[in-house]
Amino acid sequence: MSRIGKLPVPITDKVDFSIGADNLITVKGDKGTSTLKIHPSISVEKNENEVVVKRASDMKEDRALHGLYRALINNMVVGVTDGFVKKLEIFGVGFKVAVSGDILELNLGYSHPIFFVPPEGIKIEVDTKSSKQPILIVSGIDKELVGQVAAKIRSFRKPEPYKGKGIRYVGEQIRRKAGKSAAK
Repeated sequence: MSRIGKLPVPITDKVDFSIGADNLITVKGDKGTSTLKIHPSISVEKNENEVVVKRASDMKEDRALHGLYRALINNMVVGVTDGFVKKLEIFGVGFKVAVSGDILELNLGYSHPIFFVPPEGIKIEVDTKSSKQPILIVSGIDKELVGQVAAKIRSFRKPEPYKGKGIRYVGEQIRRKAGKSAAK
């Protein structure tokens, strides 16, 4: 049996979990509402304070979906109660970040500024007071969407290996290379 799939998903009193028609799961919490359509070969049962995910057979596809849907349901429950956060650091002389309304403006050493509009359900903040480099805080209730938006912002100027300039995740280690002068 799947090690992840057989674990029950704990549900607190703050979370409203419901299973609707056509295997549609709805999770409501303090931060918002999230829905997910479940594959027909996977069944979901709600007990008093936990949710159990079961599969129909031991076929390879069903075994793969078993752990997947348990993880997705767990991420939905965590998302509507606590939310998910990704932090990005901006390294580089003259690199600037500003949020005006819903639009993120990035000046990353190009000849033009980059404007980024986050998708619905994603909140972006800029923290310039806690450290020398500005820190972008991407938050939301959908773990996949938060990670995707953070990766998209990072792709605007990936960290380069010689000086380390660019956008990186907080705590990410960049492998540095020696320049031309070290080759002599």
